[in-house]
Amino acid sequence: MVSDKTDRWIAFFLLFACLSIAPLTTMATSRATSIHAPDLSDMQLIPTGKFIMGSNKVDKNNVSGEYGNVKPWYLDEHPQHKVMMPAYYLEEHEVTNRQYLDYLTASGSAKPGYWVKNGYILRLREDGLQTIDIDRLRKLAANIFLIDKNTLAMSKDEILKDIKTKLTYMDNLPVINVTWNQANQYCHWAGLRLPTESEWEKAARGTKGLEYPWGNDWRSNISNTGSEQWDMDVAPIESYPEDKSPFGIYDMAGNVSEWVDDWYEQYRGSDYDSKNFGHKYKIVRGAGWGGGEGHYALKLFQRGAYRWYLPPQGTYNDVGFRCAADGSIATLQHSGNDTQP
Repeated sequence: MVSDKTDRWIAFFLLFACLSIAPLTTMATSRATSIHAPDLSDMQLIPTGKFIMGSNKVDKNNVSGEYGNVKPWYLDEHPQHKVMMPAYYLEEHEVTNRQYLDYLTASGSAKPGYWVKNGYILRLREDGLQTIDIDRLRKLAANIFLIDKNTLAMSKDEILKDIKTKLTYMDNLPVINVTWNQANQYCHWAGLRLPTESEWEKAARGTKGLEYPWGNDWRSNISNTGSEQWDMDVAPIESYPEDKSPFGIYDMAGNVSEWVDDWYEQYRGSDYDSKNFGHKYKIVRGAGWGGGEGHYALKLFQRGAYRWYLPPQGTYNDVGFRCAADGSIATLQHSGNDTQP
């Protein structure tokens, strides 16, 4: 395996490789027929009805202080309250690299910078990989795609096969390092929208206010919260079939945290105030694998009621998103389970 280089060298090399493959005007030709806005076939209906939002929990032993958390535990979840919600739809899984790539190819928007570092940018010019000489391919395989083989002993066809396998694997990883605005733009391009905070929480907890998507008891190793090592930290969507909410929504306790529509503000009737409330930070919901928000994995973060907030212009390597839709969309073709849990 070729030895690692600096991040700057790797990024420069990959950009050079991309630019040397084919003219810019032809970069998406091989993928043109696959570009499409997502339909709603992979969404689940969350029926009209009430659900339990928030909690009345109290950190009596100041555990949050012991962990050095930046905000007190539970207080911004107060008070527990019932919310009446109209029907709506939520994507079963987080938006993937491939879905986001289709959007960027169609819209001409900027590609996430980390796609250069991890090589996914080459998905745009996959056919052009054939034109790269064997020495450069070996460096790409070893230093960009981190293929754990002796690339010096591999033929060009073998290297190309492994790179394409890695690109296909990366298709199904949730997209990360996108700002709130970029996530919002994607959803609108698709004819959808970001979910509200209450929509996200109802989908995660069901109508009975479950503590975790799967129930009220903590269970380790059934969500991607850093306990299992993935070579790219995030896991392919739906890799954890037990991390599934009562409404059939995957990865709401782990993998990546998710942007929602709301600003970070106090609930009505709350006696907790924070200098961070207001139109300063956007809410993110759900726990990630633990690397981008400065979090380590705690079961607290996997709770359906847990709230976190981030600057909307920021990008984070464990924050992605999923989209929602109003339940009144007449053209929706839904094939999932519409029963209320």
